Amino acid sequence: MSDRTPFLWGASSAPHQTEGNNVNSDWWEREQRVPGLDRSGDATDSYHRYEEDMRLLADAGLNAYRFGVEWARIEPVPGHFSRAELAHYRRMIDTALRLGLTPVITLHHFSNPRWFAEEGGWLGPSATDRFTRYVEAVTGILDDVPWVATVNEPNMLAMMMTVERQHLAAQGLAGADTTRPRLPAPDPEIGARLVEAHRAAREVLRDRTSAGVGWTIANRALAARPGGEEKLREVSYVWEDLYLEASRDDDFVGVQAYSSEWVGPDGLEPHTPRPDDTMVGKAYRPDALGMALRHTWEVTGGVPVLVTENGIATPDDERRIAYTRGALEGLFEAVDDGVDVRGYLHWSAVDNYRWGDWRPTLGLIAVDRETFERRPKPSLAWLGEVARKGRL
Repeated sequence: MSDRTPFLWGASSAPHQTEGNNVNSDWWEREQRVPGLDRSGDATDSYHRYEEDMRLLADAGLNAYRFGVEWARIEPVPGHFSRAELAHYRRMIDTALRLGLTPVITLHHFSNPRWFAEEGGWLGPSATDRFTRYVEAVTGILDDVPWVATVNEPNMLAMMMTVERQHLAAQGLAGADTTRPRLPAPDPEIGARLVEAHRAAREVLRDRTSAGVGWTIANRALAARPGGEEKLREVSYVWEDLYLEASRDDDFVGVQAYSSEWVGPDGLEPHTPRPDDTMVGKAYRPDALGMALRHTWEVTGGVPVLVTENGIATPDDERRIAYTRGALEGLFEAVDDGVDVRGYLHWSAVDNYRWGDWRPTLGLIAVDRETFERRPKPSLAWLGEVARKGRL
């Protein structure tokens, strides 16, 4: 990865949240099975309308787009790699390049092929081999892609897997609540398996492509209450630092930050609701991005940082602009203090499906779910102007 890479200004998306009809994935199966979950359905139909999404970003003045390739489409059954789907994602890469957008590719964004989940998922005996073979197949379309993230938010993925394991263990127990399991800390055993898979994929990518390779970490921007300093170190390791330490040999690390949380002597403190909370019940904390950048830089020992997600769930676009302004102020301050930040990719490009819930809106572009009409919000033009000037 060249040190002379232009600063990336862009937005991000994920396949399952935008493409629609990802019927071979475990998430699609879960949506049909679990009561209370919204279904992704056609999503925003970005599988067919990706060029329109990209053109809106480029026309606004942005120069980068992070999107993913969907493993469940590329390998619908074990060992069968769809040439048509690989060609589809290559067309997406070509379209981004033609429009002047640097493609940032994510190889795994939470969703798995159904067959992989049925084999035991990331805890199955052949998980790393399965993932590595998939990555080998995808490298054929990545020859001029400068940024590749192997796994999105492995710490949150590990947490979701921990929830699923606890949920399955509780089934059949008298009095157990199997519908709303409590969100636990991610199991470090699961984290270790994800680190193994990431490193194996990284070696394949380095051998077969010229891309800078890393993965993206959900950073909670944790801060200690008086007396909670020791507990903060313990909580930080389980939730983030295990994964950040595994990034020390990567070409970059993706930072994904939205809000901040307090840690007291007894651990993570539950958030007390406030009138200015976001649509997903998080504290309004634009300063979280600066905190996350500094923490990541410190733990990784100076690995270049790419902000791969940052945004706010709000129906008020003026509030989105205010939040993003505050977040970018923290980013620029971190850069002034020596943190090597290579870009800022807003979450998200379009309002999309949020893993069981259609209500929260985080996009720079609104989408009519009946007609799929795209309506750029003022925040898109605002961020594009920041990108053109390179400053607030």
